[in-house]
Amino acid sequence: MLRADGITVAYGRQRVLRGADLEVVPGVVTGLAGPSGCGKSTLARVLALMLRPDAGSLSMDGTEIHRWRHRAARDLRTRVALIFQQPRLAVDPRLTLREIAEEPFHATGRPVEDLTDDVGLTPELLTRRPHEVSDGQLQRACVARALALKPRYVICDEMTTMLDASTQAHLVARLETYRKETGAGILAITHDEELLTRWTEPSGGPTVRMS
Repeated sequence: MLRADGITVAYGRQRVLRGADLEVVPGVVTGLAGPSGCGKSTLARVLALMLRPDAGSLSMDGTEIHRWRHRAARDLRTRVALIFQQPRLAVDPRLTLREIAEEPFHATGRPVEDLTDDVGLTPELLTRRPHEVSDGQLQRACVARALALKPRYVICDEMTTMLDASTQAHLVARLETYRKETGAGILAITHDEELLTRWTEPSGGPTVRMS
């Protein structure tokens, strides 16, 4: 279980998150909803070990987290993946879509596996760079990258907001297949209440609402 207790984050004098609690259970899709500015993305970054909170605690599969970002143990860092809302801000624009999807393998020295077929990327698209493809095509590469090392937890931070209905449905289905195959826990963050219901219901997962 990925568990956050009393997470508080402030940027300077501005507190953006106060005492947040959340659990992401393996094999379950947990929904997270709330208005813009309530701290959902900040909490997502804490859960992904990308941001150290000012207060509170985080544990992963019974291990309490004391280090964040590159100081965290590699085994813990690779257990959780974060898919961002805006894929163009989450990639190196110099890389091709294939190189983006393969980044985790090179970073960890693991043998490269081809996961791009599962997200609907053709061989011709894989040779293109971000400025040569649509947001949906780029987000497909980002989803492939997120699943590359078979994380135990996947955090989807408004990942479908900029996508057309077809791409949205395809990527949600891909993540649902991944959950069923691996028993991974998924945190689905979205403003779309209808999508949230469809996404969480198959696994019987709860929806947490922030204010």
